[in-house]
Amino acid sequence: MKVQVAFDSADPNTLADFWVEVLGYEVEDNTAFVDQLVADGRMPASDRIVIDGHSRFREVAAIVDPTGEGPRFFFQLVPEGKTAKNRVHVDVSTPEEKKRAEVERLTALGARLLWVTSDRGPTTYTMQDPEGNEFCLH
Repeated sequence: MKVQVAFDSADPNTLADFWVEVLGYEVEDNTAFVDQLVADGRMPASDRIVIDGHSRFREVAAIVDPTGEGPRFFFQLVPEGKTAKNRVHVDVSTPEEKKRAEVERLTALGARLLWVTSDRGPTTYTMQDPEGNEFCLH
């Protein structure tokens, strides 16, 4: 069974690039497909963006685990902004001795530290990605 986690987003490609850095994933390369859709006239050129020489869909992006083990993350453009706490969030396992450095790295990438807890065992850092989606380093 394959699993996909979907995110509503104001900027799918930027958010995908952020999560690539968090998880060590890769952006799903749809260059040939996107370019063919434009060439065939089935998609307007304005719906294509080029990042680092790769054509992408402007309104959606996906990232994948290069090992094939983790879930696919899918980011889709929506008109409204995030207004409430997530009902589901991503937990990222990080060795205890590396958590502070990882918080600093992710903050430099645009994440925000919300709070730290350790009342139920290992230290957990609750953070937000650049669009406000909560996630935890535990």
